[in-house]
Amino acid sequence: MTVALEHVLAKAGLRVNPVEFLELVEEAARRLSPANPDPADYFSPDQRDALTDVGLDLTPRRGDEVDSRARAVAAQAVLRDSALTVADAADAVGVDTSRIRHRLAAGRLAGWKDRGGWRLPAWQFAPSGVLPGLEAVLAAVPDDQPPLVVAAFMTSPQPDLRVDDQPATPRQWLLAGGSPARVAALAAVLGTPA
Repeated sequence: MTVALEHVLAKAGLRVNPVEFLELVEEAARRLSPANPDPADYFSPDQRDALTDVGLDLTPRRGDEVDSRARAVAAQAVLRDSALTVADAADAVGVDTSRIRHRLAAGRLAGWKDRGGWRLPAWQFAPSGVLPGLEAVLAAVPDDQPPLVVAAFMTSPQPDLRVDDQPATPRQWLLAGGSPARVAALAAVLGTPA
């Protein structure tokens, strides 16, 4: 198991040993909802009736169904493991650590506090420093969107952003010189029902 996990982590470019990675997975799993929540418990009787009338299934997950939380746990663990410290970010951008903290406070870089220090998602950095147009995009992201949602958006192909006639991630779009305003417009509706 350990050798296989080491291989997967190395192949994915994650700089973490298997024990540390499994600790991240365990911590992320604890933060999620209970293993077998009853969806009906989250709604009033009237809401349950309305939801079942339109065809939604509010029954608890069966024991033989795949736990949908597994993908979220893995994504959270990868996001945390690949994040940079303030010192790493300062080295990547070529500035002092105080400048990185100032950018975090001003919302010009994304990050979260973890274990007493800041963690900055790696997607926002480019080989030459900060991702072009990042400030405009971050300014458009609704305040209630967690880092995992923003990371998923920035690293998932969007049909409205095309590079070489292929759907591109917002990160790829910006690295290719695309307009930050187009990404900002998409980011502004994160968390809004489609």
